[in-house]
Amino acid sequence: MEFTNDSLFDGNLQCRQHGKGYRFSVDAVLAAHFCQPKKQARILDLGCGSGIIGLILCYRHLQITVTGLELQPALARLARENAELNEFVSKLAVTQGDLRTIKDYFQPESFELVVSNPPYRPVGSGRLNREDECALARHELTADIHAVVRAAAYAVKNRGTVVCIYPAARLAELLNKMENHRLVPKRLQPVYSYPQAENATLVLVEAVKNGGQGVELLAPFYIYQFPDGPYTDEMARLYR
Repeated sequence: MEFTNDSLFDGNLQCRQHGKGYRFSVDAVLAAHFCQPKKQARILDLGCGSGIIGLILCYRHLQITVTGLELQPALARLARENAELNEFVSKLAVTQGDLRTIKDYFQPESFELVVSNPPYRPVGSGRLNREDECALARHELTADIHAVVRAAAYAVKNRGTVVCIYPAARLAELLNKMENHRLVPKRLQPVYSYPQAENATLVLVEAVKNGGQGVELLAPFYIYQFPDGPYTDEMARLYR
């Protein structure tokens, strides 16, 4: 299998990825930076892939610990290798398993923060190879948003935080599932491809388990300066 070595933060953080297979995108980078963990927080990354969210969190927050849960064995191994590559073995652990049976791996309310960049393409959206690494990671073949939210609500402590990035067009569905599991939205940020875009493509949501009322709607975040253009300064800073 072919691999590539990619870097963030001026080369200080390395992420080894499969050359042909699932590769992280700006979604994961946005989700990682949207997290605001407290000191010594225990964090769970649901569907961690190659471990990029956990790697960014460990790099930016010195006293936290992260556990990644990943269904696909090859990606789980890769995430462990990335933890070793960046000398984060004491801070970043990876469990290979299915979030739909999260009770098999973790005790309830074990984490102060749960983050996820979940699969969010419907199964019917295009022809899929169900054994394909990308298809499993990006399409709702093995877990839909209900399963992700249910797992997050199980794992996060009372008054703990859940962070998720999801298509803006499916925000109502996400918020409905969160409400059903007592996850109350506290911060929302729409993400646009570029400033002139008519509609947001993604939304970042932070929710608190059994949180009180009151939601902070943040200013729009723009990924590119214009269609097919370079990153905005704000997006570029997330890699630096």
